[in-house]
Amino acid sequence: QVQLVESGGGLVQAGGSLRLSCAASGRTFTPSAMGWFRQAPGKERECVGAIPWNGGLTYYADSVKGRFTISRDNAKNTVYLQMNSLKPEDTAVYYCAVVRSRVILSEVKKYDYWGQGTQVTVSS
Repeated sequence: QVQLVESGGGLVQAGGSLRLSCAASGRTFTPSAMGWFRQAPGKERECVGAIPWNGGLTYYADSVKGRFTISRDNAKNTVYLQMNSLKPEDTAVYYCAVVRSRVILSEVKKYDYWGQGTQVTVSS
């Protein structure tokens, strides 16, 4: 089993920044694709960013392009999400996830292991 623990969420004013971290432990595996997802009340879970094993070509949802940056440190089994210029519509529970894969994946159903989520609230 793989355990994922997110941190860094909180309350921030519109225009502010937050940095989320997700540390993997347990029976981690390589290669792995990792992603950040979010789910707002009454909405489906969506991928906001994904990154392949080699940290190369990344994926971003259109709604966060230019504002969010995903990165990873394989030596630390950790993935990050830097969120800048936050908007009230970014308010959601943010989850990280991991799957055994050499390529980038953005579909929710493709991921096998999930963290417990961290709340991000952006006030106007």
